[in-house]
Amino acid sequence: MRKGITAIFLLIQLYVNAQPGTKMLVLDYVRNVTQHLCAPQLHGRGYINKGDSLASAFISGEFKQLGLKPLKGSYLQEFKHAVNTFPGQMLVLADGDTLRPGIDYLVDPACPSVRLVLRFKTVTPAEALDKVRLQKIIGELVSGGGKYNAFLLDKRSTTSDTLKLLNGMAEMLSSFSHTIVWSNEKLTWSVASEQSNYPLLFIDGKVPLQKELIVDVHARMERNYSSYNVIGYLPASRLNRKMIVLSAHYDHLGRMGADTYFPGANDNASGTATMLAVAKELVLKKRKYNYLFIAFAGEEAGLVGSKYFTEHPVMRLRRIRFLMNLDIMGSGEEGVTVVNATKHPKEFALLQNINSEKQYLSQVKSRGPAANSDHYWFSEKGVPAFFMYTMGPNKNYHDINDSFENLSFAETTNLVELVLDFLERL
Repeated sequence: MRKGITAIFLLIQLYVNAQPGTKMLVLDYVRNVTQHLCAPQLHGRGYINKGDSLASAFISGEFKQLGLKPLKGSYLQEFKHAVNTFPGQMLVLADGDTLRPGIDYLVDPACPSVRLVLRFKTVTPAEALDKVRLQKIIGELVSGGGKYNAFLLDKRSTTSDTLKLLNGMAEMLSSFSHTIVWSNEKLTWSVASEQSNYPLLFIDGKVPLQKELIVDVHARMERNYSSYNVIGYLPASRLNRKMIVLSAHYDHLGRMGADTYFPGANDNASGTATMLAVAKELVLKKRKYNYLFIAFAGEEAGLVGSKYFTEHPVMRLRRIRFLMNLDIMGSGEEGVTVVNATKHPKEFALLQNINSEKQYLSQVKSRGPAANSDHYWFSEKGVPAFFMYTMGPNKNYHDINDSFENLSFAETTNLVELVLDFLERL
């Protein structure tokens, strides 16, 4: 009889360990989804080779496999927007040496196509902050009478206080002529919805610059680019009109030229994977609320996808009890920060109490309202919303080092459990 009981006990343990709710399977799922979204064949989930559309197709497939329902016959909500892209040549030579894109230099995201030799006039921080001297330098270069056709703003030895004063200086100079910024600051890229008149380049301070840059960059302005929000629905176990929204943006920066791409592992493959993991768990539970899962496109292009959704909602926004937006979820060693915490103190207290009770994370930190992710447009429409992001030693952000290999996933299972507990207790 004891042998029979032991055998049954072992079978039960095997069954429990095989369920999606186990910590190891949650972690494996988040890691696998994140790794897929970061793969080179998705092109950084940007606008070259339809990388974002490839990602939306993958997420749609996950929604279907998890058992989420499409609304109005499709998981996809199309919207159109403008975006500047760099699909081809990306060549910069400094005094004959070929520079590495993303490592030695970046082009400004609004950079137009350019093919010429830049002979630069160096502008020091002291000259840049002296209006009279700066106007004279600009006048001499713009007049075309000299031997220079570009500004070189040398910020290599600039103190942090002076750097703040120089904010916007490069953009101002580039409104007059070709501009190069030479700096020890971290190279950080983004997305632009327009093209500037003159090229602006950022060169790493360790690169030697003497006389000139040879620049051959191909840019293409997409005026009517199609992107897709991905939306999945999970009904309440009992009839209830109220809705909880869990969101994460899946897009990233894409490619800068044919050979350089930005994986966007932490920002925000990790958040998309965490959202999917929460959906995977909720499918198995009794649900007080209806759930809407939204993977937004166009966040990096200026919160375009979430803005479109709030202006063309698939359901009445007033039905939303709460929105939880997940962005940058790949670490967590130092806890999480919650944007809009001060705006919704009752819900924030609930989140903190759950964390204290279960000891999920080292801290749940409060932050006020900010227009820094897709929660913003919902807040503007009066929808109660949080944006939660992790904190940790990984500082790779909007650069080519934000890769799957550099994520720790240190608190992934605890993050999923914290979000689940919070949503269930609302």
